[in-house]
This record gives sequence, C-alpha cells and structure tokens, in this order.
Amino acid sequence: MLVKQILSSKSQSGILTIKSGDTIELAAGILSEKRIGALIVSENGKSVDGILSERDIVREIGKNGIGCMSDCVRELMTKTVVACGPNDNDVSLMAKMTDGRFRHMPVVEDGILIGVVSIGDVVKARIESIEQENAALTDMIHGNV
Repeated sequence: MLVKQILSSKSQSGILTIKSGDTIELAAGILSEKRIGALIVSENGKSVDGILSERDIVREIGKNGIGCMSDCVRELMTKTVVACGPNDNDVSLMAKMTDGRFRHMPVVEDGILIGVVSIGDVVKARIESIEQENAALTDMIHGNV
C-alpha cells in the first residue's frame, strides 16, 4: 500500500506542528490533548525543521527532571528527520522506521509537508493489504474469480 493511500484513510484535521521556540510544556500539552506521539517542528507549517516526540520529552525528564518543561522545543527536537514521499510503500516505511527506531514519519512532496504517518498507521495498512491478498487467494482457490 502506498503512503498516499494510508494518508487518505486517516481522519486528518490538518497537520499539527509546533515552532522551535515554543516550550516543551506547550508541546507536551498538545501531545496529551490530541493523543498523539509526536509533533513536526516547523516555522511555517510547510517545511520540516525537526520532530519532537513524547519519547524525547520523557527521556529528558528522566535525565534532568521536569525543569526541561520551560526549555524550547529546539533543545530537545530531532533535527535530522527521515521523511517519506506519497508514493513510498508500506513495506519500505516499516523498514525505515524499524531501522531508525522511530515511530513517526513526516510525508513530504516537493519539499512541502503533506502529512504524518505513525508506525500504527503503517502496521494497520500492512494488515489490510495482507487481508486483501488472503481474500483474493482464497477466492482463486475456491474458483470464485
């Protein structure tokens, strides 16, 4: 399944981004309220300047305590972000995410942020693909084609 198909199956009400100068406290509040695991860091809502995940925040709290809540997002964000395109497939995404040990990936087309996929989105898409293949094979075996 292609990334553009995964994006179209998601109920998206816009892409949530945060600015690098915003506080970790604000980011944590958004993550909690929206029940998501990461925010794309973008000054204009179109470029990908970084990504901040709940793991980044928890890791910093574990090391240095809750004082980091007043730090700027730029201090904790991952600056080198692996992105994908709308025509990438679910298998390659799973490999990239597993190899990089991250759970969220921005989708970029012509340098513009067009969406975000999570490992959950990718696994769900992969399961759907396998179920469709299974149904097609079963129909073939039973002569229903």
